[in-house]
Amino acid sequence: MPAPRINSMHNVGIVVASLDDSISFFTLLGLELEGRGIVEGEWSGRVTGLADQQVEIAMMVTPDGHSRLELCRYIRPEVASDHRRAPVNALGYLRMMFNVSNIDALVAMLIQHGAELVGEIVQYENAYRLCYLRSPEGLLIGLAEEVH
Repeated sequence: MPAPRINSMHNVGIVVASLDDSISFFTLLGLELEGRGIVEGEWSGRVTGLADQQVEIAMMVTPDGHSRLELCRYIRPEVASDHRRAPVNALGYLRMMFNVSNIDALVAMLIQHGAELVGEIVQYENAYRLCYLRSPEGLLIGLAEEVH
């Protein structure tokens, strides 16, 4: 019998204040909305440890179909805390990184839609051009373009 192990990552979940705004932002990045709905009931509270929860979720999928981002807006209970503006060296969720093409044009477009460049676009050796930005909702997003 093989040893227990992870086979693949199913999704990354992020709690957001506005599901519509977050769906719009991640659609600009190229993710597609796979589904949207309400999760509630006794069974869901047993999974999360939050009794009587009601959460609206949207599942976004990357263009290659291999990765998913679950956006969650809690209806109840109320959001407990807000870590969106924590600095990069804070413990816990740091950021998600996307492999992109034409990073300059993408960053310009995202800024036009309310994103904020954290530092600047930099080149790492002869491998990548990289940057961090914050979505209009304050989520830290990394972009990496392979240098050919």
